[in-house]
Amino acid sequence: MSDFPNLTVIRHPLVQHKLTVLRRVDTSKKKFKELVDEIAMLMAYEVTSDLRLEPVEIETPLETTTQMMLSGKKLTVVPILRAGLGMVDGVLRLMPSVRVGHIGLYRNHETLEPVDYFFKIPPEPEARDFILLDPMLATGGSASAAVNSLKRNGATRVRFMCMVAAPEGVQRMLNDHPDVQIYTAALDRGLDENGYIRPGLGDAGDRLFGTR
Repeated sequence: MSDFPNLTVIRHPLVQHKLTVLRRVDTSKKKFKELVDEIAMLMAYEVTSDLRLEPVEIETPLETTTQMMLSGKKLTVVPILRAGLGMVDGVLRLMPSVRVGHIGLYRNHETLEPVDYFFKIPPEPEARDFILLDPMLATGGSASAAVNSLKRNGATRVRFMCMVAAPEGVQRMLNDHPDVQIYTAALDRGLDENGYIRPGLGDAGDRLFGTR
């Protein structure tokens, strides 16, 4: 991974096992959705391992003590519509108080560049830590555009969480946003002529929502 200083591959055995089942062509829509949810929760534990803490004074049933809590504003997760929605509940199960923003993107047919059609995040973004969610990082165009949107609106601390990444997408993010750390469960071989990750897991949005 020395070529990609912006990349962390989460190799926990449970994550790797569930990802293998997720990839299988015969995994049902119901099972696929459950697996995305479970993998997101397991990955979120690793993705948040370096969040800032601050000491606070509390009362236990026995005495006053100083303990550690998350520093600053609450963490905010931002799914990239639509496939990123499948990862939200898993993260919320681990951290129920997390705020949730949303970014919707479409590709301009003339420029071929992503354009955000929906953008909603909590106030005071400069004081928050953001985790962008999308199961796939393929070309990196949508991920880079989503980070651009967050930064334009004041975000300064952004990390990106996906389940499968292609080297092309990781490189695009390194070029465009070297300050954004990418967390994935797998770095796959690359993209085919149609822009699909190989071996990949197909179209995550279609498999989550039963569309074609």
